[in-house]
Amino acid sequence: MTDQLLELLTTYGLPALFVAMILAAAGMPFPSSLTLVAMGSFVAQGELSFWPVVAAGSAGAVIGDQIGYAFGRYGGRPLLAAVTRRIGGADKVEQAEAYSRKWAGWGIFFSRWLIGPLGPWINVTSGLTEYPWARFIALDVAGEVLWLVIYVSLGRAFSDQVQTIASLLGNLTWVIVGLLAAVLLGWKLFGRSQAPGVDPDSSRA
Repeated sequence: MTDQLLELLTTYGLPALFVAMILAAAGMPFPSSLTLVAMGSFVAQGELSFWPVVAAGSAGAVIGDQIGYAFGRYGGRPLLAAVTRRIGGADKVEQAEAYSRKWAGWGIFFSRWLIGPLGPWINVTSGLTEYPWARFIALDVAGEVLWLVIYVSLGRAFSDQVQTIASLLGNLTWVIVGLLAAVLLGWKLFGRSQAPGVDPDSSRA
């Protein structure tokens, strides 16, 4: 798969990237991280330019995200249930809904570049809950552009280690998620301990 993918990217360049990002964002099992790092490598070799790569990849990803959003909004739960019965993913839908309830609009933004595997499911659940489309697309564009900039930049900086960088990025994502969760938990605990109206010396009176 990797060899064929790299051959397609080498032969067709930006059009291949555009189509690949549509498919990945729409939920197709596709090595999008490897694709972007590889495109960064091509930039480093002078075969492509940085900002056209970011623009083409972001445009494809945003279009793919709208497909998922439209599926959820206009297909509704009956169609989603029918599809997940056939191909699986009901647990991912539940996970995405829980994530959306917890983080609201920020969940859309973070799932573009930090929690990538949940992205396609967040698209569907955003449409399912009729999250305002204007807000969805604004957060979507911001997150996808950031994702492209980060990954293509890393591919350009480490152009001779494409496979290694792509693998490390997958592991790094969950490290960052763990750190964010720890910070959030600490903030909540600290906030409770500093709640107004609680006098730490009152028990000594």
